Amino acid sequence: MTDTPPDRLSATPGSPYYNEELLARGVGIKFNGTEKTNVEEYCVSEGWVRLAAGNARDRKGNPMTIKLKGVVVPYFKEPEPS
Repeated sequence: MTDTPPDRLSATPGSPYYNEELLARGVGIKFNGTEKTNVEEYCVSEGWVRLAAGNARDRKGNPMTIKLKGVVVPYFKEPEPS
């Protein structure tokens, strides 16, 4: 595996940008200099993130999201020492 996260990644299994191996490794997102923990999808080249909007769900049970534009910096989280 590489040390740089992909340009686009989604946490939704039905998405073509979903990658279970990378998500299991742990990906963190800094958006406009702030750590975000509720990111559902991001795209670095287009400069946007989709964030979960509280506990709201759509009719299929997926989280409702909002799309924000800005500077997106993904990184791999360091594994916890055993």
